[in-house]
Amino acid sequence: MAKVSYYTQEGYNKLKAELDHLRNVERPRVIAAIAEARDKGDLSENAEYDAAKEAQGMLEMRIAKMEETLANARVMDASQLDNSKVLILSTVRIRNVQNKRETRYTLVAQNEADIAKGKISVDSPIGKGLLGKAVGDIAEIKVPNGIMNFEILEITRE
Repeated sequence: MAKVSYYTQEGYNKLKAELDHLRNVERPRVIAAIAEARDKGDLSENAEYDAAKEAQGMLEMRIAKMEETLANARVMDASQLDNSKVLILSTVRIRNVQNKRETRYTLVAQNEADIAKGKISVDSPIGKGLLGKAVGDIAEIKVPNGIMNFEILEITRE
């Protein structure tokens, strides 16, 4: 059974646009490359044809995977979510208990994660450790370097 994934409207639209690009731009380009290679003669010794057919197979796999992802995608409305606990689409301000440094993260689906923009996946160690916590709770998170403790300072929706 396929796994349901939750997305912001922006993330869902981005996935849909990528799928449309694969279907409407990349697929015709690969088909044209196959036709051009086929026109060059003997298919049994035509490396260009083999490469184009392999590219087509890889593209069709990507399209099928994206179609499955979109079929199982659910768009979340952040305004309808509870602010008392950390959930997907929560923006959380946390303080590292050891060094007192504060950080702000927004928990998003794995496909939308972008650490440079402060978006971390709910499937990441920190994301998993924060889920379900409330303001004032200490999240004990196992990371590759050991265990880190973060105090939840604020939970908002943006």
